[in-house]
Amino acid sequence: FSTVRMADRILVVENGRVQEIGSHEELLANNGRYAELFALQAAGYR
Repeated sequence: FSTVRMADRILVVENGRVQEIGSHEELLANNGRYAELFALQAAGYR
């Protein structure tokens, strides 16, 4: 869970295509698929 936050660049691949690229902070700010999936995972820790 915390490892992904340390990555320089994260690629979100869906249906074999890159949908989003950026840092953890950038992808959260974009409110795209990455942010959606991250929120689902984070909810499990609450």
